Amino acid sequence: MTTLAGKTALVTGSTSGIGLGIATELARAGADIVLNGFGDAEHALAQIRALGVQAWHHGADLSRPDDTAEMCRFAEGLKDGVDILVNNAGIQHVSPVESFPPEQWDKVLAINLSAVFHTTRLLLPGMRTRSWGRIVNIASTHGLVASAGKSAYVAAKHGVVGLTKSVALETAASGVTCNAICPGWVLTPLVAQQIVKRAEEQGISHQAAQAALLAEKQPSGQFVTPQQLGALAVFLCSPAGDEVRGAAWAMDGGWTAQ
Repeated sequence: MTTLAGKTALVTGSTSGIGLGIATELARAGADIVLNGFGDAEHALAQIRALGVQAWHHGADLSRPDDTAEMCRFAEGLKDGVDILVNNAGIQHVSPVESFPPEQWDKVLAINLSAVFHTTRLLLPGMRTRSWGRIVNIASTHGLVASAGKSAYVAAKHGVVGLTKSVALETAASGVTCNAICPGWVLTPLVAQQIVKRAEEQGISHQAAQAALLAEKQPSGQFVTPQQLGALAVFLCSPAGDEVRGAAWAMDGGWTAQ
C-alpha cells in the first residue's frame, strides 16, 4: 500500500512505543518519516528505513519551545515540507492534586499540551500553502473521561481534544484536517511497569495482574496495540479521511462506552 507515497510525516515521541508503531504504519503506507524522542534513535531509524522509505531523527526536548521550533524548521527543510504531523509525545505523573508538585504540573502541560500547540502553529502555514495536510493528535481516553491522581495528564489531554476541535474548525474549508485519537490501555513500558508493581504488591501472577488492570477500565480485556493506532492514523491521512474533521476517536476496548 502506497497511499502516502511522497508525503513526509513528523511523529513526536516516536523512538519507541505508540509513536514508533504509528511511524511504522505511516512508513508502510509510503510516507517518509521524521522521528523524535529520547529512545534508541538508530534502532528506530533502521526499523523505518527497512520499509523502503527515508527517515530522519531530531532529538528536540518538547518541553522547550525553542527546541520544538528548531525541530519544525529541520523537518520543513528536508523535502517539500511536513505533510503529516502526529503529536504523540507525552509524559505522566500521578499524585493527588493537593500534593501534586507544581514543577511536574508545568512539565506535563508543556509536553502534553503546549508542544501540540507549538508544532501546530509552526507547521500549519506550510500545509495551508500546499493545500493539503493532516494533523493527528494522540490524546487519550483521559481526554474524554478522568481518573483520580492524574489531574495534570487529564487536564492536558482534555486540552488536546479541545485544541483539535478548534484547529479543525479553522481549517474546515481547506485541504487540512485535524483529528485526535484517544487510546485506552496500550501495553507500553510504563504500563508494563504498573503490571509488575501490582503483581508484586498483591502477590499475584503477572497474568492475573494484567487481567485486573484491564478489568478496571477496558471491557474488552485486551490491550490496544501501537499497530492498531497506526492503522487508524493511516486511515485519517488517506482520502477516506478527507471529511473526518475534529473527531476525538476512541480506540479503548469499550472504556468510554461505559
